[in-house]
Amino acid sequence: MPILPTPTTAGGAARRGAASPAAPTPSAGPGPGRRAFLGLSLGVGAALGLAACGGQATTGAGGKGGTLKWGWNLTTSWDPITSTAGWDVHSLSLVYAGLTTLDEAGDASPALASSWTYNDAGTVVTFTLRQGQKFTDGTPVDATAVKKSLERGRDDAKSLVASQLVGVKEVIAVDAHTVRLRLSEPDFQIPLLLAGKTGMIVNPRVFETDAASLATRPAGAGPFTLVSYVQNDKAVLRRNPTYWDADRIKIENFELHPLPEPSTVVASLSSGQYDVAQIPGSQVQAARAAGLEVQVIPSMVVAVLDVHTGKEPFTDPNVALALKYAVDREELLKTASFGHGEVTRQPFPRGYAGHDDALDRLFPYDPDEARRLLAKAGHADGLHVTLTAQNAEGVPELIQAQLKKVGITATLETIPSARATQLIYVQRAKAFYVDQFAGRESATQGFQVLFGKEGLMNPGRTTSPELEKALGEVRRTPLDSPDYPAVLRRATGIAVRTMPNVFLYTVPRILARHPRVSEIPAYTVVQRFEGVTVS
Repeated sequence: MPILPTPTTAGGAARRGAASPAAPTPSAGPGPGRRAFLGLSLGVGAALGLAACGGQATTGAGGKGGTLKWGWNLTTSWDPITSTAGWDVHSLSLVYAGLTTLDEAGDASPALASSWTYNDAGTVVTFTLRQGQKFTDGTPVDATAVKKSLERGRDDAKSLVASQLVGVKEVIAVDAHTVRLRLSEPDFQIPLLLAGKTGMIVNPRVFETDAASLATRPAGAGPFTLVSYVQNDKAVLRRNPTYWDADRIKIENFELHPLPEPSTVVASLSSGQYDVAQIPGSQVQAARAAGLEVQVIPSMVVAVLDVHTGKEPFTDPNVALALKYAVDREELLKTASFGHGEVTRQPFPRGYAGHDDALDRLFPYDPDEARRLLAKAGHADGLHVTLTAQNAEGVPELIQAQLKKVGITATLETIPSARATQLIYVQRAKAFYVDQFAGRESATQGFQVLFGKEGLMNPGRTTSPELEKALGEVRRTPLDSPDYPAVLRRATGIAVRTMPNVFLYTVPRILARHPRVSEIPAYTVVQRFEGVTVS
């Protein structure tokens, strides 16, 4: 099993879920590390610029109504267990709800479940469901529906979240409003895990009769209901009045569009074609000049080079390690997002419980050390690799030039975004790929996706026994324990030192919006729209 050699150059969900079923804004569960994540400015959106522009008529501030047109991304599938992209969680969260959700501090908060309780050993977690909840077709969201949905995610042959639920040994519908999960080992991360795609509750009435239809017609109990969907074009949604937190959803109609082209996004926002859209860092100045509001929301997304250690020449750990010294991350950050974000060498952003400042002194830009490691691997005269990306321009071209300086000739290969997940992570057909990792709700979930033996974004499917042991300790540690941050940082250090991933820089969510749209909530993992109005 190829594991990287030691570098030679150094440079919450608690035992009880809180909140009353009647509380419109549930109080967060504990977890000092995750609360600190937002305490270090990660919940602050930087609003820049203001202008008055014409727009569609809607209700006044505080009322319900209007249409919000979001230029973001359409989902690869409206079925959360077959969705193939981490980005899909943003779209899917519009139509599905889980037992829990994440608040702006990243802590697990009540959603379809009003509360939860662990046993002392951390091997059983019991959720109490809100009464009167319904899927959008009127089917009750009861304990039996939750049981069937979670079991489908764990057991379905097509499920891409199955590996994240393997530790759920049994799901029991105790009564109509009580669901109990028996775990194969202690795991206090479950309320966080269930806040994302893995825990989205799907209507059994649909998947038991026509599961294939879920790819284009979601069946959930989320804040909106899908009205119409044209693949690769547009999804039209309408506010769901039976959603558990419907009072905080002010937008009546919602349109989801593919990400606009960078060269036209500012003009499209100014003209009203979109109300909100993600923009690249290169367009921030132009958006401000056009009178648009701009929010820079720190996120859990990090740019990364994925390395398949089962394919030559990366079967030699020294070649994979050389890559970490061969890339100039500062230069990449300036090119990728005009300095928005931070250089990183780890999967968690600064301020998150799992981020260890000491790790950012590892792997400094050192072409000489990269050449030494390549020579040690028998490539003193250089070597050739193929660098795969969805678009060759920008960062991939810059990485190509940086690798050339240490003797690595990289041939750029582009693949369509629609086939990227299948080629890179399912078929594992490529050895070296420029990607971005969208952080997960649970730290151990993120580790599993990136580094696990069955991790979707671990093309080599190898892992470190030392890391597996450290992650077991993370799962056994309650999120409100004072030991949790240190336990999690220890696992991060092992992953960074032993796994081949080359982490590059953090990627904030930069949203430009028309002035008629109120401020967008600064959720770090999943973008949500509670309280947003269009006027």
